[in-house]
Amino acid sequence: MPTLPYAILEAPSTLGLATDGVERLSDQLLDLGLAERIHARRAERLAVPPKDPTPDPESGILNAAAIAAWSPKLAAAVEGILDAGELPVVLGGDCTIVLGSMLALKRRGRYGLLFIDGNADFFQPEAEPNGEGASMDLALVTGYGPSLLSDIEGRCPLVRPEDAVAFAYRDHKDQEEYGSQPLPEELKAIDLPAVRAMGIEAAAREAVDHLTREELDGFFIHLDADCLDDVLMPAVDFRVAGGLSWDELGTALRVALASGKSVGLETTIYNPRLDEDGSAGRGLLDVIAAALGTAAPWRGCRRMAIR
Repeated sequence: MPTLPYAILEAPSTLGLATDGVERLSDQLLDLGLAERIHARRAERLAVPPKDPTPDPESGILNAAAIAAWSPKLAAAVEGILDAGELPVVLGGDCTIVLGSMLALKRRGRYGLLFIDGNADFFQPEAEPNGEGASMDLALVTGYGPSLLSDIEGRCPLVRPEDAVAFAYRDHKDQEEYGSQPLPEELKAIDLPAVRAMGIEAAAREAVDHLTREELDGFFIHLDADCLDDVLMPAVDFRVAGGLSWDELGTALRVALASGKSVGLETTIYNPRLDEDGSAGRGLLDVIAAALGTAAPWRGCRRMAIR
């Protein structure tokens, strides 16, 4: 069967961060030619509500109410692309956009999440020093945290913990220093040391095998630029030494997309303001375009319910 065409959705939210800059991610990648490289339709650029520098008094999370109100709008845009028979490529923005992407899929069935990120992002509000939702997004999307964000539309969890894979994270020291809650046992964790011990191909296949179980309707890919080696990708706000090489990330994406069960991809956290020579952005573009251009997305619509 023919593969689905791509549609690019711009979601330039920085509501999950105290800082700005990542809202320019989509501008940079599109200026570099992403849409042309993957032959994608440019679907929409979502407006983002203004930020409030004061954390929400009840949840302790910056812009919590705005994220809760905006995520359903992002979900509706993602669903519009799915309903059109296209595969969404969502350009952030910070990591909290995963709430909108997974809300779209939770409305339609049971989907998994391949969470490729340099950080586990499982902080609880009281342990996150800046109240940034972008350090809590994997926790929130799997049902851990204040109900305002973990139970959007009463659909908690947006993805079951046992249907998520945290892949290639390496922020163990930061988690320990600030007292992040541990990942739940049922959430499959393949951290960077495990990736290195197994080899990238085997690690990616183990992750994808977990996400292509019969009971799942497909899975979504969250790609945070800080999963990459800090030398290659210095254009992120929170830097941690080490990370994946371009080739390793390309392999992981290729394996995921070639499964035929991926229903979309989002990329986040790349900050063009910190990319002095533009090399980090060009590298990110190349690895995404190569993966989407050579690997096959969803090869059939047997399980993609249309409302």
